Amino acid sequence: MITRFRTKVFLASISAAAVTLLVAATLVSWQSGERQRRDTEERLVTEAYLVADLLGQATATGPEALDREADRIGQIVSGRVTFVAADGRVLGDSAQSAEALAGLENHASRPEIRMAREKGLGVIRRYSTTLGTNLLYVAVPAKHPHVAFVRLAMPLTAVEEQLSAIRLLTLVALAAAVPAALVVAWLFSSRLSRRVLAIANVARRYSQGDLARTTYDYGTDELGSVARALDDSVQELASRVAELSRDRARMQAILSGMVEGVLVVDRQGRLQLVNEAAQAMLKVDTGAIGRGYLEVIRHPDIAAQLAAALRGEEVDSRELSLTRDPGKTFVARAAPVAFGGGGGAVLVLHDITDLRRADQIRRDFVANVSHELRTPLTAIRGYVEALQDESDAETTRRFLDIIARHTIRMERLVKDLLRLARLDARQEPLEVAACDLQQLFHSVVADLAPSIEGKGQHVSVDVAPAACSVAADPAKLHDVVRNLVENAVNYSPEAAEIHLSARRQDGTITIEVADSGPGIPPEDITRVFERFYRVDKSRSRPGGTGLGLAIVKHLVELHRGEASAMNRPEGGAVFTVVLPATPAPK
Repeated sequence: MITRFRTKVFLASISAAAVTLLVAATLVSWQSGERQRRDTEERLVTEAYLVADLLGQATATGPEALDREADRIGQIVSGRVTFVAADGRVLGDSAQSAEALAGLENHASRPEIRMAREKGLGVIRRYSTTLGTNLLYVAVPAKHPHVAFVRLAMPLTAVEEQLSAIRLLTLVALAAAVPAALVVAWLFSSRLSRRVLAIANVARRYSQGDLARTTYDYGTDELGSVARALDDSVQELASRVAELSRDRARMQAILSGMVEGVLVVDRQGRLQLVNEAAQAMLKVDTGAIGRGYLEVIRHPDIAAQLAAALRGEEVDSRELSLTRDPGKTFVARAAPVAFGGGGGAVLVLHDITDLRRADQIRRDFVANVSHELRTPLTAIRGYVEALQDESDAETTRRFLDIIARHTIRMERLVKDLLRLARLDARQEPLEVAACDLQQLFHSVVADLAPSIEGKGQHVSVDVAPAACSVAADPAKLHDVVRNLVENAVNYSPEAAEIHLSARRQDGTITIEVADSGPGIPPEDITRVFERFYRVDKSRSRPGGTGLGLAIVKHLVELHRGEASAMNRPEGGAVFTVVLPATPAPK
């Protein structure tokens, strides 16, 4: 059963009033009783001293005379008077006859007598076996030849009667006060209930969306202060909600106009936002909001990116094709959302289908042009070789040699262009096998021996025992090393030293080719692997196609490795290739 607030306040007020009155009545009763007992005790002590003083002036000495004296004084003080000898015998008692005195117990061991003997005053409350009631005993020493102590006793029944009267009056007062408290509590709870009900009505109106400020007077007490504070908080929240609504509307307009797909998930991986572009790309609708992204997006690359972003990791962009639309190419990039914003991750999808199509057209054009040029160049080379066999004049032979040399250069250029096109298109598969680097290095040196010997250069080979073998494509790795050594031969002076080395470190194989050339300007080091890039005239000597280092970079990346260049402190450049020790996937 639900108890109303008014009833709760009423019951609480009545309970508090009742408890207060009961506690007050108990305290008054206890205090009155203690005061009455204290007054009785003080009066009895005073009378005991007076009786002892009167007894000291009396002339009675015999038992009968002392008993009569005790009876006389007992009538005066309205209490029991007892004369006790030093040895504890009762010599007179206002409550007993003279004949009965001999049968009374010895009073030497009575507590009040012992206290009077030790301290000069004995005050004890105890039950009297003689009279069968609770008595207050007061004993004091007396100056009499036979009586050593005077003891007065008074029944406590009078005190109890007075206390009973006080308790009765307290109950009467309580009975009279309770109805008045009921009326006051009811009026107070009614007024308080009306105020609370008014505040509840305002709160209910706020909960229904009507946030207009109320004109109700909440009052000046604490309840009114709390109600006004809550009302101000609601108005502030209403202002912020309106601002958030405007921001959300602007964000929705921006996201709707974006060509990039945007997808937002919370910390639990539930979809929170999918703009129209993302809905079209991923083939999802607004009904997916609130569901886990793994239920909606079945693409492993996107799922992996979102999982990494939800862990707070930085995620690199990734190019992919969606299974539902394989003809399109996208770049996906996921990023974590700061925890101050609730946490989660955001995924952005860029449609680069047109860019990739244009790039493919360019690659096809280069490949086709190169292919078309290769056939006539091959024929030209054949005719030139036929002319070289003729015994014509020396000048004709010299020109023919020049034609042959340039024809070979053009053919190499076309071949390199074709290879770059294949590498860009990932049309050169890896044939992974165990490569003996020592043998590969010596094979490259043997291939380039005419050029090396022609310039009087010397090539040294240093292969660490742990790096003798590497899992790679032997033919492609041979091309990598050949291009690097050929580059070093071309740009090193005569009689220079060229050093080939290989070592294993941290699960990788590092191959280095160091030359003694002029080095590379610092601003050009990052560009030496670009196609046709020339540093300066000193390094643009004839003989190369300008594509060797670009081919090296593509072949190394095909092996999941890295290629880099730097200058040596002692002069010259060093080209480094780092390959994984584990086999590269085919």
